[in-house]
Amino acid sequence: MNRRFLLAGGTALVTGAFFGLGARADKGDFPVTKTEAQWREQLTEIQYDVLREEGTERPFTSPLLEVKAKGTYHCAGCDQAVFESETKFDSGTGWPSFFREIEGNVGFREDNTLFMTRTEEHCSRCGGHLGHVFDDGPEPTGKRHCINGVALVFRPSDGGAPVTG
Repeated sequence: MNRRFLLAGGTALVTGAFFGLGARADKGDFPVTKTEAQWREQLTEIQYDVLREEGTERPFTSPLLEVKAKGTYHCAGCDQAVFESETKFDSGTGWPSFFREIEGNVGFREDNTLFMTRTEEHCSRCGGHLGHVFDDGPEPTGKRHCINGVALVFRPSDGGAPVTG
């Protein structure tokens, strides 16, 4: 490691903290609440980072990208159904994408991190961060719900084994 690398890394950390990268300040009130310790015990490290700290998984790493079966995608934090398989499409972005959420099961709010304004999506029951929604998706909605696979569990309609993201 050289000094330039350390200086750049330190500057990035300070800038990220100042502009709200990382843990969200106000998680709100949700029907399912747990302590940080309880969430850490239940979730894997990457699930905790994404669902509770608004992290992002690396693109093209989720096994859910390859799932083509009929079924329902559930929040990995509280098991609430959030997307139906009929609304999934291949956006080419590297994250599972859907053109419609299950109404009432996904909440939205403005996200001003990373020097831009986006619409963040979270589970309406536990507040777990799912991803972001954009206005460049297919018909009939024109929406692209770009979702972290680790935030989801796929439950097939045929009763087969669930697939975790």
